[in-house]
Amino acid sequence: MIERFEDIVAWQYARVLCREIYLVTGQPPFARDFALRDQIRRAAISIPSNIAEGFERFRPAEFHQFLSIAKGSIRELRTHLYLATDIGYLDEPTRIKLFEQADKTASKIGALRASVARRR
Repeated sequence: MIERFEDIVAWQYARVLCREIYLVTGQPPFARDFALRDQIRRAAISIPSNIAEGFERFRPAEFHQFLSIAKGSIRELRTHLYLATDIGYLDEPTRIKLFEQADKTASKIGALRASVARRR
């Protein structure tokens, strides 16, 4: 039984992803591109934040909607990672590692979303 948003596995994965994004974007030359750095961080922050906010709404329909937003933020994040790679801020192995973490997180959110949809 999940009693707190911190118990949600998808939130835990999203938290790890967010930390990894902060570590990568804090390194030069990425750290000096304030626009892209801040945008990618906002997308990453949105993922666990929407999971937590949706859970606290206590209504399955609202939780489902917030999980959808979190999943959309993962797609936004992936787009930013492509751009960061294209302009030379990320090497391919780092991009792949971050994509793998993002995909694991998306999978957990998708499973949770399906579970919530069944309860609606």
